[in-house]
Amino acid sequence: MTLYQWFVTFLVIQVIHFLATWKLYIKAGRKSWEAAVPVYNAVILMKIINRPWWWVLLLFIPIIQIIIIPVIWVETIRSFGRNNTQDTTLVLVSLGCYIFYINYTQDVTYIEDRSLKPRTVAGEWVSSIVFAVIAATFVHTYIMQPFVIPTSSLEKTLLVGDFLFVSKFHYGARVPMTAIAAPMVHDTIPVAGIRSYLKKPQYPYYRLPGLQDIKRNEIVVFNWPVDTVRFFRDPSTIHVDKPLDKKSNYVKRCVAIPGDELEIKDGFIYINGKRTQLGERAKPQYSYYVYTKPGIQLSNELLYNRYGVTDGIIGVNPYRIASLTEEVANTLRRNQSIDSVVKVIEPKGMYDHAIFPHTPSMPWNKDNFGPITMPKKGTTITLTKDNLPLYQRIIEEYEGHTLKVKENQIVIDGTPTNSYEFKQNYYWMMGDNRHNSEDSRFWGFVPFDHVLGKPVFVWFSWDSFASGIQNKIRWDRLFTTVDGGGNSKPTSYFRYFLIALAGWFIFDFFRKKRKKA
Repeated sequence: MTLYQWFVTFLVIQVIHFLATWKLYIKAGRKSWEAAVPVYNAVILMKIINRPWWWVLLLFIPIIQIIIIPVIWVETIRSFGRNNTQDTTLVLVSLGCYIFYINYTQDVTYIEDRSLKPRTVAGEWVSSIVFAVIAATFVHTYIMQPFVIPTSSLEKTLLVGDFLFVSKFHYGARVPMTAIAAPMVHDTIPVAGIRSYLKKPQYPYYRLPGLQDIKRNEIVVFNWPVDTVRFFRDPSTIHVDKPLDKKSNYVKRCVAIPGDELEIKDGFIYINGKRTQLGERAKPQYSYYVYTKPGIQLSNELLYNRYGVTDGIIGVNPYRIASLTEEVANTLRRNQSIDSVVKVIEPKGMYDHAIFPHTPSMPWNKDNFGPITMPKKGTTITLTKDNLPLYQRIIEEYEGHTLKVKENQIVIDGTPTNSYEFKQNYYWMMGDNRHNSEDSRFWGFVPFDHVLGKPVFVWFSWDSFASGIQNKIRWDRLFTTVDGGGNSKPTSYFRYFLIALAGWFIFDFFRKKRKKA
């Protein structure tokens, strides 16, 4: 929806509200016209139902408004004596239209000093749960979101089973665009396995002001631009249509920011002609052939326990393919049982059709790629048939234009052109596990409107492959900071958390004891 369409929708809602409640306003001692004035009518309604004025603000917060509006329907009819289960069910099932029935056909009396305390234990539970969900949804959407690392693309830096807190305010919280969705879940309702949202209506894209811009080499959480890859090696099937804010969540390292020239040479990243040097907490990994000496076979225990190698295959000549850091690869080379350790690199010029932009005219692969320049908001490029594959998805999908090529002429929105100005910033996201990461090399640029937030904290870490609960919890990772792209060492706040938790229990114990006395 456009802003104009939302404005019209807002006015229609105001008319519906007036028609449904103006008599009730009069019975509550107010004027009928007060039900017709936008926003002011909501403030007056809060007075009528004896609720605080700041509930009005909740009506304008996406997602939260879906929860609070039914609550206000129920509170409205209860303010006029309709307290039984049948009335509550009718107003909810009719999506508030039951208020029309009460307004025009029932001789109700306004209860000015209505008790706000739930009449039953079940009602008290429902009230507590509803407002807990509202508070949690607000924090989850606009301040901090929990996130779990599902894959090994950032292995050694972030581990599979790390539970993160992702800051929404560092880059600016993105206001949800899907208007009708279940709170506290992403695109699927757990257990039921059904879609958690309606595709329409949609709010316009808007982002709150952030504290900082995305910095080069920071770890970033974002919505996967192409979403679900059903058959990854077939570029014709890489797009599944979902609303932007319901696309799959991904976490990668931002290796290039708007305006950067990026090139990958023999697996190493070069930005503006200089090889990228990551901080000491970053652990890039590559695939290596690990060859053993004749007659010697390495066991899984040796590889896993001493070198952190967790997978691989055995060939005719004994070897394994393993994801290793350079440090571990050099350590293996010094092992008496190892004949050689060879890095797996796809040579320059070897075309991989799964690699962006999926055209033989740019014969790139995951180890030798580019150079390309990151699109920057406000900059203009010259468009040609040769470079069009790099920018076609940006123009059509991310910035919403129609694009055709007619007789060697590029036509955008029906107008022939040879240039294009970018409307937002774009980033290049890659995993540290270079040969085991589906990242920008496969699907291209990440638009800023897809950015969710910045991981700041590992609050829990679970190793599902370890035996015994004591070993499954990675105690050294609890309450540690996340690598921000620099040389900072991980800082654990676990002891401070335990101190604060103990302090709270002591305070709560004496508070309850004093209250009882």
